[in-house]
Amino acid sequence: MDPEVRTLSLRTGITVPCLVQGDQEAKPLLLLHAWGESRHSFDRLLPGLTGFRVYAPDLRGQGQADKPGEGYSLAEQAGDAAAILDAVGAQRAFVLGSSSGGYVAQQLAVMHPGRVAALVLVGSPLSLQGRPAVADEVEQLADPIDEEWVRASVSWFPRYQPVPGWYLEDRVRDGARMPAHAWKKLLAGLTSAAPPTDAGTIRTPTLIICGGNDNLLPQRDRELLAARISGAKLKVYPDAGHLVLWECPDRVLADAGAFLNSLGRG
Repeated sequence: MDPEVRTLSLRTGITVPCLVQGDQEAKPLLLLHAWGESRHSFDRLLPGLTGFRVYAPDLRGQGQADKPGEGYSLAEQAGDAAAILDAVGAQRAFVLGSSSGGYVAQQLAVMHPGRVAALVLVGSPLSLQGRPAVADEVEQLADPIDEEWVRASVSWFPRYQPVPGWYLEDRVRDGARMPAHAWKKLLAGLTSAAPPTDAGTIRTPTLIICGGNDNLLPQRDRELLAARISGAKLKVYPDAGHLVLWECPDRVLADAGAFLNSLGRG
């Protein structure tokens, strides 16, 4: 089936666009993008995600999704993810989350364990609690967002593998389309919440993919995250940084596909 973009009206009160790809009878796979991005951050993954019914939404406050004044806590973001599954008629799905999208995926698995068949966490944190170094910059944002500020923000995370220029510019456009309140409230929602694995237990099969040169996620944290999820598999790409999805889409695709397909065979 050719990809299509549907407009979903969620029970949480917002409307989001969602790319839908793959055979209707295939196993559902929900993709959750990172803070400040959109569903298009998965563009280099999508052609290889054959064998799955893929759902890639823009999330609240980002991309072409609604950008209300409220509703940005981690629990509310996970509630949106569950509502997206409801809207597409998927009772249970594999969930792949990139960076903070993986944090939302963890919260979804804690709040709605029956909805998550497996997790793939790509550059996903154990905890985002506290005041990050970027908070002062984000608090000073005003509309319209300066595209040059977004471009400079990309340098917060060093890259160790080449990333196509068109892809970087797409991510800059993602950030520039967001209003200041969404930047601020999404960050506040992520950093004020209790870490999902502190708040509850994740028992779903899980693959954790991290960059060995990640300047955001300490090695101890990724090992602790793997230890807190029973049976989780940890795969470290030694030559990648925090932006694993940006730097290594082919490897993420191969490892995520092999992991999820092995569960399907089981």
